Amino acid sequence: MAVVNPYIWGTGRRKTSTARVRIKPGTGKFMINGKEVDAFFVTEDTRRAAKEPLGVTETRNNYDVWVNVKGGGVTGQAGATSLGIARALR
Repeated sequence: MAVVNPYIWGTGRRKTSTARVRIKPGTGKFMINGKEVDAFFVTEDTRRAAKEPLGVTETRNNYDVWVNVKGGGVTGQAGATSLGIARALR
């Protein structure tokens, strides 16, 4: 019996930051590099930027999100995360 992959993948890049995003239907759990989103992005601007695609599509509590992000600075990582989520939702 084949196992079906429940995840939808998206990749986002901004400047020198790269984010690999996995989403699946769930309850709104949002992890970045093994930390909760609010612990990883400590400023409100970066949190808002990272979560923006979920807010615009009104799916904030419909998906669980896991992100691996590296490179660049905090703002670039937030932008790369946002783009990766948007691509996965598409």
